[in-house]
Amino acid sequence: MRGVETRIQQIRRRIFREVARMAYHTEWPTDRRIEALPYEIVPGEVGNYRNDIFLERAIVGERLRLAMGLPCRSAAEHSALSDNIAAATREETYYTPPLINIIKFACNACKENEVMVTEGCQGCLAHPCVEVCPKEAVTLDRNNGRSHIDPEKCIKCGRCIEVCSYNAIIRQVRPCAAACGMDAIHSDKNGKADIDYDKCVSCGMCLVNCPFGAIADKSQIFQMIRAIQAGERVYAAVAPAFVGQFGPKVTPGKLRAAMKQLGFADIIEVAVGADLCAAQEAEDFLAEVPEKLPFMGTSCCPAWSMMAKKLFPEQANCISMALTPMTLTARLIKHHYPDAKVAFIGPCAAKKLEAMRRDVRSEVDYVLTFEEMVGIFEARHVDVASLPEDPNGVNDASTDGRNFAVSGGVARAVVNVIKEKHPDREVKVESAEGLRECRKMMTAAKAGKYDGYLLEGMGCPGGCVAGAGTMQSIKKSTVAVNMYAKQAEHPTATGTEHVKELVKLVD
Repeated sequence: MRGVETRIQQIRRRIFREVARMAYHTEWPTDRRIEALPYEIVPGEVGNYRNDIFLERAIVGERLRLAMGLPCRSAAEHSALSDNIAAATREETYYTPPLINIIKFACNACKENEVMVTEGCQGCLAHPCVEVCPKEAVTLDRNNGRSHIDPEKCIKCGRCIEVCSYNAIIRQVRPCAAACGMDAIHSDKNGKADIDYDKCVSCGMCLVNCPFGAIADKSQIFQMIRAIQAGERVYAAVAPAFVGQFGPKVTPGKLRAAMKQLGFADIIEVAVGADLCAAQEAEDFLAEVPEKLPFMGTSCCPAWSMMAKKLFPEQANCISMALTPMTLTARLIKHHYPDAKVAFIGPCAAKKLEAMRRDVRSEVDYVLTFEEMVGIFEARHVDVASLPEDPNGVNDASTDGRNFAVSGGVARAVVNVIKEKHPDREVKVESAEGLRECRKMMTAAKAGKYDGYLLEGMGCPGGCVAGAGTMQSIKKSTVAVNMYAKQAEHPTATGTEHVKELVKLVD
């Protein structure tokens, strides 16, 4: 639903804005403020979005807690909304699992998989749906002339759906489960959605596809703002997918000016880290495929790499061990500014999970999404589009580095580096976007179909431009990123100034 401003997006934005305001107003007692906010966000006597105003406020309360980085509670808990609020006010609070949470009393308990007859049924004379059903689950109701499906007999084969001339028979599935490429979502004993965290890789696709807004992830908005206020030099590492996310008139120079207005020491494009990643993966591919490894998978998408390692442990060593663009950018910043703190600003929920890893914690201090940053801008009344251009708004990143944000861009960047060093070397590439397609690709690779290949996996359909923290339509984002990438001075990673520092960052 990216690109469509729904009620869910409005609520999420309001939550982020209010949490940011709490962080900025240090004179406000945080515990009392969070208790009062549900009544301000959902005022009056009648609900705005649901038929129960008390339920609305309870859901807003849990969203506020998650946006503060606090645990999600069940309806059976009797603790105050501000319970354990002191833990969220500490600057060094890292994300704690689970990252993606289902607010159970917001869940609609959607059907997991049901074949049903709609009002579009005309009760036709042919009734092919009855004829093709292998279990005699479809019958014709003589009272209203429509077909009827017995759910006890139905095996959900879908043959009746295929033959209906009126498209009057549909298969209805739970949207969050359908979007989950890991099959990590099932029903609990009450029919509510439940996440199997042993399978979940925090891609966030369930979050953006739940039409009831029952799924939310944790945030570090509060902690990051308090760090800036405490005098920490926080550098914003902005992912390549940022183009267009803050408005069509927001240029890199305007964004840099806006971030400095918020108190950031400076910003750097993570496309710089993408160039470093492309160079490192090219070296690894040349050294290891096919002599040591049958194929190599890219490393930059944490949802894809975690999926591959969870479901294909025997091929886990085939996923590149190169540092991700986020980590390389953070290392580059801290190499030049040892006392710096780094806030990754990007499209991705899974990057929050990546930052939770102990080996990344020393590099990346905060991870926020583009959507969360919009809430911060709104809290400080920063109109990014109206700001004057910062003359140093553009970093020395390549076209390939900026195109990491779109599907196919990572593999193209790695191949281009290889081609520059070894023009005669043929590199076969296979790409997949969305975790279901990535699983199919890995299954084929396991069977030997992609020996000698470079495999690019993207957890989100469309690439990083489709991440759970984006707001713009995927097609529009892809076009915007491609146009911005073409403005780079260097076509490939090897021409940029920072690629020379790779050896200092990976030793």
